[in-house]
Parts: sequence; structure tokens; C-alpha cells
Amino acid sequence: MTRRDLTARDICLKGPVGSIQGVQENPFGQDPAGVAMLCHPHPLYGGTMNNKVVHTLARSFLRLGCVAIRFNFRGVGDSEGSYGEGSGEIEDALTVAGWARLQWPELRLYLGGFSFGSMVALRAASQLLPDGLVTVAPPVRKSAGRIDQPECRWLVVQGDEDELVDAEEVAEWLKSLAPGPELRMINGAEHFFHGRLNELRDSVVEFFQPEFSSEPQSSES
Repeated sequence: MTRRDLTARDICLKGPVGSIQGVQENPFGQDPAGVAMLCHPHPLYGGTMNNKVVHTLARSFLRLGCVAIRFNFRGVGDSEGSYGEGSGEIEDALTVAGWARLQWPELRLYLGGFSFGSMVALRAASQLLPDGLVTVAPPVRKSAGRIDQPECRWLVVQGDEDELVDAEEVAEWLKSLAPGPELRMINGAEHFFHGRLNELRDSVVEFFQPEFSSEPQSSES
């Protein structure tokens, strides 16, 4: 039996258009200090909860002692329904986060996402009012409409050689926000952070670590 066998379980939640498939992972050997819900990249381009960047975000929050929840948007994997043009995926995220808050009402809630999922998490934050938010490679060019800036600590992680999301556009967009999030630009990293996932993980852990009293936990990478 592996550590993951001891700390992970499949979940199936009732969503707005049918069941939502997910995975709940608990920090090993300790009571959780928070809960993190993580959103995957675009469903129409192969994005799933098993994406390596999303998996790395989960590892980051597990290191911090949080429960990490990854899930498939509607129409992905065993989640029912079909692509919801962004608004449907926000509904899915709100459903999963609502379930998490019922399970752990006393714990702080963190949101995270990668690419398309980062914008879902950002838009959901205005309703969920989380304790922290991390958005990785947010596709700001494709984002339509006004975005309410969350009133929580917010980290943006971006690769400066991202071939899909222009790093300069992300930096300029963040300058327009006040007070705005903290930007961690990873030199030499492209969109999927090949070979740079540990740096992504460490950026997230370092940013949120002051909110947790204990030292980061070891985890599988």
C-alpha cells in the first residue's frame, strides 16, 4: 500500500448537470490545516484534473497541510454534461467548493487553477471569498468582461517563455489592478512548465507558507 492509497479517495458529487468526478487527497499523518480546490485547463483541448500542473498545485497545498481537491469539469472524464462555455464550469467549481466547505467548515479555503482553470477560479472567487488564490498562466487575452479582484492573498505564476499565454500581456494586465496580486515569473518556463514543475510548486509553497504555523510537509512529486 502506497502513501497515496492512504491519503487519496475518489469522490462523486451531484452537480448542476449531473455527477462531478473528483479526487480528494489528505495531508499524510496530520490533521488538515486548510482545503484547496483546483481547476484544470480547457476541456476542449484535453484539460483534465490529471494535468501535471494541476497535480503540482495539489502537491503544493498538501505540503502546506491542506486537503487538495481536483475535479473534472462537466463533460470531462466521468463528469456528466458537456462544455459550459466557461459559465458552466464556474457553476461546477462553486458546487465543489460548497461541498468542501460543508465537509470542513472550520478550515480556510484556497482556490487554484491553471490556464482556463485559473480564470474559472478567479471568477468563482468573487462569490466564494476564499482565503487565498493562485492562478497559473491566466489567459488574459481570452478573458471577456470585468473581473472583480479578490480580497484575499493572490499569487500569479507565469512562465516567461509561455507559447500560449503571452507573459508580457499578463504582466501588463496585473499592472492595471490595484493593489493586484504578486507575480512570480519563472524564467525559461513554457506553458506546461516542462522540467520546471518543482519551481512552480516551491513558488506556491513559499507564498502561502507564512499563513501556516508548521513546516512544509514532504510529498510525492
